[in-house]
Amino acid sequence: MTRSRLHAFPLPQPTLSLSDKGTIAQPQSLIRIRQFNFWYAAQQVLYDLTLDIPANRVTAFIGPSGCGKSTLLRSINRMNDLIDDIRHTGDILIGGSSIYDPRQEVIVLRKRIGMVFQKSNPFPKSIYENMIYGLKIAGKRRKKKTWDEIVERSLRSAALWDEVKDRLYESALGLSGGQMQRLCIARAISVMPEVILMDEPCAALDPIATAKIENLIHELKKSFTIIIVTHNMQQAARVSDRTAFFYLGKLIEHGPTEQIFMRPQDPQTEAYVSGRFG
Repeated sequence: MTRSRLHAFPLPQPTLSLSDKGTIAQPQSLIRIRQFNFWYAAQQVLYDLTLDIPANRVTAFIGPSGCGKSTLLRSINRMNDLIDDIRHTGDILIGGSSIYDPRQEVIVLRKRIGMVFQKSNPFPKSIYENMIYGLKIAGKRRKKKTWDEIVERSLRSAALWDEVKDRLYESALGLSGGQMQRLCIARAISVMPEVILMDEPCAALDPIATAKIENLIHELKKSFTIIIVTHNMQQAARVSDRTAFFYLGKLIEHGPTEQIFMRPQDPQTEAYVSGRFG
């Protein structure tokens, strides 16, 4: 695989439409994964994956450790490019454009696809500086009044504004674990990406902080397409609209979350969601 340069590509915000019979049609797919294979050196870890991710929905990737969930997640914004000796075949399209198109800028892709990691990673700066960091990197030079508006809007969207509005110039490292994770989410959405990738965002949080993040996810999907990797089956059932089950690098089954958990079609899926293995 060559390390390509990526140009700006359109990622429209799809909307729901009415069918001829007046019922709500399914949201269009924003991300299309097609016959995707991935290798770390000689080790193949993803096998012939084909999957559509609908816009303005939460899609959960589930499966036992080592099944390729996080590798696929990191492939969507090409974070795996930072690892030596990797390669892929197949394609991932976003808004109809291949993320591997040689004319496109990787930095543009990563502006449009935000990432929230398992361990919260605020910078050792003030809350305010954390919030405007992405905007500065994106080259958005604005007046301070505009910065302030974006910071407040993003922190409100992350349900954090009321908790930090009087301490914006204090260190972000003084926040609680749950607050730091919500700050990272606010930082990610400050540049208005179309997609937010979440890799086990609640793994290090207590139940109260986890509930706040889950409630936040429900709100954020009104404006963003969200993909979450989780080992917590209850969490996947609570927050996601669609679920994809992976095993040994293969996509075993995907569909509406209720179907995957209540009426799985594949016996491997049924065994996993019922707790018989994994």
